[in-house]
Order: sequence, then structure tokens, then C-alpha cells
Amino acid sequence: MELRHLRYFIALSGSLNFTRAAERLHVTQSTLSHQIKQLEEEIGVPLFDRIGRRVSLTEAGDEFLHYCTKALHEIDLGLGALRQNSSEVTGELRVGSTHTFNLGFIPDCIASFHGKHPRVKVVVEELSADQIAARLQQGTLDLGIAYRPSAPGSLQFEPLYNEEMVLVVAKKHALARRKRVRMVELHRLPMVLLPASFATRQMLDECFRSCGAQPHVVAEINTLAPMMDLVAKTQLASIMAANVVTAQSGLVVIRLESPTPVRTPGMLWSPVARDAAATRAFSTIVRKLALRSSLQGTQSRGPS
Repeated sequence: MELRHLRYFIALSGSLNFTRAAERLHVTQSTLSHQIKQLEEEIGVPLFDRIGRRVSLTEAGDEFLHYCTKALHEIDLGLGALRQNSSEVTGELRVGSTHTFNLGFIPDCIASFHGKHPRVKVVVEELSADQIAARLQQGTLDLGIAYRPSAPGSLQFEPLYNEEMVLVVAKKHALARRKRVRMVELHRLPMVLLPASFATRQMLDECFRSCGAQPHVVAEINTLAPMMDLVAKTQLASIMAANVVTAQSGLVVIRLESPTPVRTPGMLWSPVARDAAATRAFSTIVRKLALRSSLQGTQSRGPS
């Protein structure tokens, strides 16, 4: 079955006259008749009743018309989007992102997006996951880049990949030579963590509870850069995503297990904002760069 068969079927369904339908399609009547016959043979049921010069839809034809019309409508929308000149995408795109993604991922996305859609202004706000969800529901953001919310409500969440959290310490820390550390070994360990209001901290607290550990939280800081600076200057440990720790930081990354803390980065939309051209174009770039980032992360960790 080919698209032309469907278009011929819809044209004949609309006029119920082979001559008029053939004229509309700019084909001969015999060609149209042959194509309809091919379609009916492939489907296995007659779509039209032919009584003399009169043509009418069969019950099967009437039902097929409903689905065929919907399918061709979606195909035409897709073809229109593909043919659209990227320079015609204009306006403003409002993105909410948590701090982790703003360290490198979001700038990379904007750079790629701007090269393809230079007439779209991108406005990025660094917010907590709860603030992003609230702003999306209020309609003051178009897209959120954050971790999976505990209660997305009416928002749609598309996971991008799973991300392991790791223990981070200074080079002279007692655990610095370890390759792996069990979560229970962090019991009473002096640590700096994100505040309890953060979804990531709540996930870590659940991991601690599951293994019976209770870390000694000396400090809580709501941004990663000062957390890493404090870890580098003290004997405090922290837990964060491995990809935010640079080689220049002088910090040591140690894998955690039993359990391994895992969080899921993804995109958040309100159903209304998702269909906007700029949002769709930006989300395509996010998916592409997220896949590349996750693959690089797997390669850098090496075999388990």
C-alpha cells in the first residue's frame, strides 16, 4: 500500500464519481480505477459499491475513510514541518533548568539551536525542580530540563537517560584510594549535601534509609561549585553527578553501591507548550546531545 492509493481513495470518496475524481487528481479514469482495485485487493474487502455509473462507499469503505483521513492529515503535517525553512522559526523560547544542566549541557544545546534557528530568542532561568514545575503549569516557561519530579501532575516528563551519583572527596581523604564504597559505609561520615528541599537530596536520604546509614551533614549548600570547593579544602565528602567534577577540580570520584543512587534527567512540558515549533526544535537537540552525553559517561566509567 502506497500513499497514492490512500490519496486516490479519499478523492473518490469525496466525489463518488470516477470522472470527477480523476480530473481532480490529474490522472486518467482508467488509472484511478486500477489504483482503487489494487487497494481493495491488498486490503481484501471492497471499499466501493459500483452500480452502473453510481458509486457509493461500502460499510468497510466508510470505516476505512475515517482512519485514512486521520493518517493522511498527520503525514501532511509532518511533511509540512520537514519542508519548513528553519529560518522561519521565530519568537522566544523560555527554558527552565536546574543548576547541574546549566554547567555545560544547556549552553551546548543553545549553541546548536542558535546555529539552526537564529531568529529564536532563548531565555534560560536557573531554578529548582519544584520551581520549574510550577512555572510550567503557570505558562511562564515553555520547557523544563530537570530530574524526574516526584509528582509531575498535569506535566509531561520525557526521560533522557539514567545518571549514577558518585561519592566525591579530596585527594587526601581517607576514602580517596577506594574504587567503590557501599552506602552503609557513609554512616556518620562528615558530608556536605544539597538542602533537604531538593529532589536529589530526598532521593539520597531514601538511599541512606534503605541501608540503615545516617551521614553527619556538616553543611548544606544549594549550588555545586561551592560544594566542590568546600570538599577540596576539607575532609568533608559529598555526593553528586560524576560529569560535574572536572579534572582541574583536584577531587576524587568514587562509585557508590548497595544501593547505587540513580536519578533520571529529562524534559518537562505542559501539554499546550509542547506543540510550539521552537519547543519541538529545541527538544530534538536536547535528545541528541543527551544521548551523546550518556554514551560518553558510560565510556568514561568503563566496565563495572
